[in-house]
Amino acid sequence: MRTSTAGRVGQYAALLGYLVFLAFPFLWLVSTAFKSPRELGSPHPTWIPRHPTLDNFRQAFDEQPLLRAAGNSLLAALAAAVIAVLIATPLAYVMARQRTRLAKAATGWVVVSQAFPLVLVIIPLFLVLKELRLINSLAGLVMVYVVWALPFALWMLVGYVRAVPGELEEAAAVDGAGRLRTLVSVTAPLLAPGIVATALFAFITAWNEFFFALVLLKTPEKQTLPVVLTHFIGAEGVADLGPLAAAAFLATLPSLIIFAIIQRRITGGMLAGAVKG
Repeated sequence: MRTSTAGRVGQYAALLGYLVFLAFPFLWLVSTAFKSPRELGSPHPTWIPRHPTLDNFRQAFDEQPLLRAAGNSLLAALAAAVIAVLIATPLAYVMARQRTRLAKAATGWVVVSQAFPLVLVIIPLFLVLKELRLINSLAGLVMVYVVWALPFALWMLVGYVRAVPGELEEAAAVDGAGRLRTLVSVTAPLLAPGIVATALFAFITAWNEFFFALVLLKTPEKQTLPVVLTHFIGAEGVADLGPLAAAAFLATLPSLIIFAIIQRRITGGMLAGAVKG
């Protein structure tokens, strides 16, 4: 009993430490966003601002076109998430149901492709987009985001498809439904939690992505929010800390809000699927 209790205490302590480790950067970011310049320069920083102010937010919007950049990021992220899910869902269905060598090789390639560094693929992607005349365009950026999100989206959805009982599809086939009808009417509704989770992953990945947007977008009017955040850092590498923290805090809100809204549905759907399975 003592060993079991000590083990649980150790597990809870490790979990608490991990949560603190994850939450510390965000909490410090929020604290910095509401501090005055005097507090930011203080040699004795505090967690809670002594004199909270919104001046950093006003200055951030005055210095940089955050709303326009956020609109570009939102458009690119939403388009990439929708297109990635539309492509990945039927492909994942085929890869999960067709247990052939080709399907196994495709699954292996999906996993291996995640190990490729961004620097390795940026030059080929740049040359391809240049030939298609999609450099410095949100359409070209969306195409890159879709390609980059597809491997992990496929990997996620293959697991969800395999969790759907095959007997349901066999029953639909007995009733005369074809593969496409079975996928749309039987499998897809059961995959809803997985599709939502995959779309969320693709959206957050595109929303937070910086490297591709920095290389492919040159016109200030088309730059996304992560790229615009770098403009708060001067030529000598000195950051305008208050406005930067305020802008970064606002940039994290969409991901947090979206996840807070749908996380219960995702968890509930996954648990329901596990019970049915």
